[in-house]
Amino acid sequence: MSSLPVREAARAVVLDADLRVLLLRYPENGGFWATAGGSLEPDEDYPAAVLRELREEVGAEKVDLDGQIAERVQEHPVSGQQVRQVERYFLVHASADGIDPSRASQPDTIRSSRWWTLAELHSSTETVDPLGLAELLAHGTPRSPVILH
Repeated sequence: MSSLPVREAARAVVLDADLRVLLLRYPENGGFWATAGGSLEPDEDYPAAVLRELREEVGAEKVDLDGQIAERVQEHPVSGQQVRQVERYFLVHASADGIDPSRASQPDTIRSSRWWTLAELHSSTETVDPLGLAELLAHGTPRSPVILH
């Protein structure tokens, strides 16, 4: 068991009606695409954090929060401190017009956003986090949370 501090994080796998997934482009580590999300605030649960993060990062106003579809534990630095991050991924349904990055109140280091088809995710040579996102969604949404590595 790791003795590192635990950082709980909620992440949103946002799908539109055409089953495209919304990913955000970050410049760190050579650049990568990732789902929206971030750490929980004190006394906040995972679903509330997902909705807050979507408002803050991509200006989401009208979304439908579904259940948890995946979980991942990883160790990595946050603000110069190594942490053990526990991420829970939630399925969120939204229309492209319900997402407006110009309304984002805390876009952090996000450089851009893009809707990806599953075929684009499968064939892309770009770094997408988490690994296995396309496979996670390839057969529909999981009935119970899948452990990602």
